[in-house]
Amino acid sequence: MTDIDSLLTAYDEQMRGAPPHPPTGVTYEQDGPLLRVVGQFRGLVSAPRDIGARGAELDRLIARQRDHFAARGEAVEWKTRGHDQPADLTDRLLAAGFVPEEQETVLIGLAEEMSAPVNPPGGVAIRQVTADADMHRIAAMESAVWGQDRSWLGHDLITRVSAAPDEIAVMVAEADGEVISAAWLVFRAGTQFAGLWGGSTLSAWRGRGIYRALVAARAELAVARGVRFLQVDASDDSAPILRRLGFQAVTTTTPYVWSPPRR
Repeated sequence: MTDIDSLLTAYDEQMRGAPPHPPTGVTYEQDGPLLRVVGQFRGLVSAPRDIGARGAELDRLIARQRDHFAARGEAVEWKTRGHDQPADLTDRLLAAGFVPEEQETVLIGLAEEMSAPVNPPGGVAIRQVTADADMHRIAAMESAVWGQDRSWLGHDLITRVSAAPDEIAVMVAEADGEVISAAWLVFRAGTQFAGLWGGSTLSAWRGRGIYRALVAARAELAVARGVRFLQVDASDDSAPILRRLGFQAVTTTTPYVWSPPRR
């Protein structure tokens, strides 16, 4: 495996920002060093490793993003990484009313090493899906897993598949016709990377190798497309599994979210 510093440099150069083809209704806007994504279930702000702005200038830049989405009545996520500069970025986000969500670990692995086929447990079938109905089934499963309404996810997946079907591969694991786990692979044209996303599994089916089988199935697709690296923003539950498979931690990522006041 490439050394950590080289992996992190490649990640910073190739995986920040947003995919090249926005879904219908989603627009990309540049504000100085920042990319602002508008039109999703909540806004997104993506920044380079070093924003460049400091002090009062950075405070104004942060306030502009908050105020932009406040005018739309929408929440916005500022995606931070543990090695971002300046070092006081997160303190300034907090001062502007942004709230941190759960920290995740950014892991990178070689696609070829992850692509050996893994059979799911008996009675479980894994397949790639594109139908709108399947995306809504995924959203319902995710809502059950996380105990919150994630109906927006069905629409998000539908619009992403519609806008750029070659950039996303959505996969489900099913048992007796029920979606019990789902995950998707997002290709990034012009880079060595593809991202592994999703990977939620109903509690009754955890610990049976379904997550690993979904990693392998997506890695196989990635290798077929010439992808070298797989990247994951991993939860504390997923990170140990991925580390055992050979993924390496390169940094952390934490969403800082501003939400409009409740009326």
